[in-house]
Amino acid sequence: MAKGRSVTSIEESLFNELSQLIEQSQRQVFSHVNSTLTILFWQIGQRINDEILKNKRAAYAKQIVSTLSTQLRSQYGRNFEMRNLRRMIQFAEQFTDLKTLLPLSQQLSWSHFVELLSLNNQDTRLFYAQMAADQALSIRELRKQIATKTFERTGIANIQNTSNHPAINDNFKDPYFLDFLGLQNTYLEKDLEEAVLRELEAFILELGKGFAFIERQKRMIIDGEDFHLDLLFYHRNLKRLIAVELKLGKFEAQHKGQMELYLKWLDKYEKKEGEHSPIGLILCAESRREQVELLEMHKDGIVVAEYWTELPPKKELEKKIHYLFIEAKERIEKKKVLGFTKT
Repeated sequence: MAKGRSVTSIEESLFNELSQLIEQSQRQVFSHVNSTLTILFWQIGQRINDEILKNKRAAYAKQIVSTLSTQLRSQYGRNFEMRNLRRMIQFAEQFTDLKTLLPLSQQLSWSHFVELLSLNNQDTRLFYAQMAADQALSIRELRKQIATKTFERTGIANIQNTSNHPAINDNFKDPYFLDFLGLQNTYLEKDLEEAVLRELEAFILELGKGFAFIERQKRMIIDGEDFHLDLLFYHRNLKRLIAVELKLGKFEAQHKGQMELYLKWLDKYEKKEGEHSPIGLILCAESRREQVELLEMHKDGIVVAEYWTELPPKKELEKKIHYLFIEAKERIEKKKVLGFTKT
């Protein structure tokens, strides 16, 4: 017996080790079975689509799906009901590249893919599929990401990253939805910060995967003067400190200088070996996007985004986010054209 260790201690250690092996094996089996089933459904949908295309008659398509559903359900069970068979057909139509589908099928369930079928854009479907796989999202969490327009909000932030800063793309949003803070119409910056800290878990979920909270009111002494950063986070995937400033009103040009100072200080005094330079996130009630573009904030590793403490009804929200997305694209395209004509 190992010196200094009791029989009970050894048994517990062995039990924990064997438990980990068993659970890992169970996950692998589940992943394999899940992937096999998803790919089977894709192959069935693909084969039926091929047959329907050959015949090119709508009446025949309806007939063959009905007949096959009756036969397959009778022999193989409820997975092949008419409704699910139609989903398989739709699935094969929307996810046409099997090479892209294979790795996703090992991480997502058939129910995840069913949630994605209602999305009418291929880029949108792949974005949410990859997000669900990377972040191990449940069905409920995936629905929330879709409902809150995470694809469009990430797209708005990406579009404004004209310098193509590698750490910014797909890691930030605009706007951020902070309706869970429960703030009334009139509140102070201190109220906003305290509300964020009260609802820190929800705030981190809204920020996205990889964010870990470090400190509030981070003190920096520069030339004998005290400065305080509102919130300091660390992003595990980016291996960078993330400095967050909360602003009640509209974005002001001087906010850039303030954030640049904080980032320089963090880079010099707080950055650890193996980490990259810090990124700044300025959250404002209104972002003034043209000023942000003229100041070329992204070149300096600074993201400016709006935060919304109240959300409009679903339909209005969809229209508003769609408008912001189109507006951002048009503004950047116009800027490119003007830059081209000047040269």
